[in-house]
Amino acid sequence: MYIFKKINALFHPEKFQGWGKKKKYFEGWYFKIINAAETKAYAIIPGIALDEKGNKQSFIQVLDGRLLSSRYHQFCFESFVPSADKFRVAINNNHFSSSAIHLDLPDLKGKLEFSGNIPWPKYWYSPGIMGPFTFIPFMECKHGIVSMDHTINGELEVNGESIDFNNGRGYIEKDWGQSFPEGYIWMQSNHFSEPGISLKASVAKIPWIRNSFTGFIAGLWMNGRLIKFTTYNQSVLKKSFADSETVELVFENKKYKLEITAQRDVATGLASPIRGMMDGRIEESMSATIEIKLTDKKSQHLIFQDTGRNAGLEVAGNIAAISI
Repeated sequence: MYIFKKINALFHPEKFQGWGKKKKYFEGWYFKIINAAETKAYAIIPGIALDEKGNKQSFIQVLDGRLLSSRYHQFCFESFVPSADKFRVAINNNHFSSSAIHLDLPDLKGKLEFSGNIPWPKYWYSPGIMGPFTFIPFMECKHGIVSMDHTINGELEVNGESIDFNNGRGYIEKDWGQSFPEGYIWMQSNHFSEPGISLKASVAKIPWIRNSFTGFIAGLWMNGRLIKFTTYNQSVLKKSFADSETVELVFENKKYKLEITAQRDVATGLASPIRGMMDGRIEESMSATIEIKLTDKKSQHLIFQDTGRNAGLEVAGNIAAISI
């Protein structure tokens, strides 16, 4: 019954992927929204969770990156209504797509529209950020980028306060599978000294048959193009380090060297998936800073250097397993 929906979704990672899933499965989308004044920062995370026994729920999690608080709104599973033809999901009166969100929660109401979206490029042999790993059915967790950067317009009412998001900046990604990795680093910013620049980088311990490997994905969008550093495109992870204050990552591909130094900030607890259900806890900051340097390897010329602000940053689990 679901075979055609599953095949179609495989080549469109932004769409709902969980057709026919009955247990040990989660799927969630991450909407990062920041107003133009950069005084308000939220992450809105709608999704579903199914445990090993088949207990299931839908949810909308809200992270306030300035007040350092989070709320987990739980709904019955049947409230979750996905679309098969495009990325569009509804949970009760809350609606989510790549072009807009409409929220009707007790403490959060309103509509935001997105324009100028920058998706991760898709090809038939590499339909999204997972590349050829898209076609591996047994992976613990998969990842997708819906929009690296876009403009926000609209207004939200948060606890009775009206907040103007016109000309704000946004970012959308997603995850699906059974559990988050045992150890991982994730970071993202699209607030640099000039508009139109966005960075996403992650490193994780990836289970693989009876073993594991360190997987990584980094993308720098600038000057209208995406520079990619991934496990599957012959890039190399040269450094991966994190302590209580700093995160350092260094990637190299055939042409470029990307050096990243992130300064951690106070983080807020969020629910995370363990074997499908949202029983884990992770800590995320939305106020970290990320310094990046991009160097041309052949000429040793420093092409780009800047610091991203309002950065999302997570350092979770067994970091020693991915330290280099």
